Amino acid sequence: MRRSALVLLFAMLGGVSVLQAAAPKRHRAAASHSTVSAHKSHAVAARRGSESRRPATRREQVSTRREQVTTGHGRIVHVRGRREVVRRYSERFTASSFNDNLTEGDITTGEDPVVRAAAIEALGNMNGTAMAIDPSSGRILAMVNQKLALSSGAEPCSTIKVAVALAALQEGLVKSDTPVNLGGHYSLDLTHALAKSVNLYFEVLGRAMGFERVKHYANEFGLGELAGYNIPGEHLGTYPDTELPRAEGGVGRMCSFGESISMTPLQLGALVSAIANGGTLYYLQHPTTPEAIASFEPKVKRLLDIQQIIPQILPGMQGAVNFSNGTARSLRSNFVQFPVFGKTGTCSNNGTRYGWFVSYGDAPTGRIVTVIFLEGDRQVFGPKAAELTGEFYRAMYERNYFQSKPTPESASSTGLQHAGQ
Repeated sequence: MRRSALVLLFAMLGGVSVLQAAAPKRHRAAASHSTVSAHKSHAVAARRGSESRRPATRREQVSTRREQVTTGHGRIVHVRGRREVVRRYSERFTASSFNDNLTEGDITTGEDPVVRAAAIEALGNMNGTAMAIDPSSGRILAMVNQKLALSSGAEPCSTIKVAVALAALQEGLVKSDTPVNLGGHYSLDLTHALAKSVNLYFEVLGRAMGFERVKHYANEFGLGELAGYNIPGEHLGTYPDTELPRAEGGVGRMCSFGESISMTPLQLGALVSAIANGGTLYYLQHPTTPEAIASFEPKVKRLLDIQQIIPQILPGMQGAVNFSNGTARSLRSNFVQFPVFGKTGTCSNNGTRYGWFVSYGDAPTGRIVTVIFLEGDRQVFGPKAAELTGEFYRAMYERNYFQSKPTPESASSTGLQHAGQ
């Protein structure tokens, strides 16, 4: 009783947020079911800074751990003396990373031919889909391999961390530079956790918020509902109504890998478009008839209250590309002409590995959102999708897509001037 009173008093004095001070028992209980093995391995995994992949050997570890996770303002969870078993195994992939018929069945009327050509060039024969969106209107500029893009989606892997970061920022749990203790003397802030895709960091945030709050924000950001407006063939990605069983990692695992969640490229593209445009979640539209093209108008799904926190998430998304240990640094091997903000994702399920990369480029002519999603074997992973995104931007750059285009007025005046000469 005395400890609770002291914690609440500390919260009232401004030392910790109400969410942290009140820390519901179910949140603390959930924290005791982390899927990460030993206390020492937390710090090692965080320092390595890449989204985890399936281990190569099968073994079981039994360990007793003491975990104390804090933010710069106060304690979130505290677990000690827990024994846990972590099973590790080798995974065999049965899916192919290549497809020579990516564009079969695609409807291209209404797409930007330059953007589409660049997307096809970047994908090559990799088994995946590439999509580009105008975030100022929600219009899909190009969508290559529409069968995959409009399918029921796949596990979002570490791209789910974008939604979790926004949720934690809205809850006031952290800011971009708030240190979160991940064990021992090792702390990390949101910027570096996003850039390096540190799983434990987002497990901590997820357990602190709890499943209900995490799900509330995920649904608010468009997960679990159709992203498109009357797009024929679009399937629904799903967000579960119940938390992942604690034995499988609970809400922490959902927030670090997106396990048990199914997300479509359209849903992810719509969310990052809202980040790129300041908070408007548009219905994505893909006009494919002359009438639909002529009558195109943006359609707002809802306004997200994220404008004030967008500056807090952007350093981590840019760090993923620019930091020497950022998970999307491979993009810079192909493109450095303007800033790119993004997030990778790598995971696997039932013999198929997924590689995600979502980004927006801050081009001189306006922002553009891209999603590349790959399926296959060991040759597929998030950094590969980031590398292809760099090729995509470069292909458009070489086609002069990002050069300022003269307005009709300036073109007319220029023509008159040349005529006078």
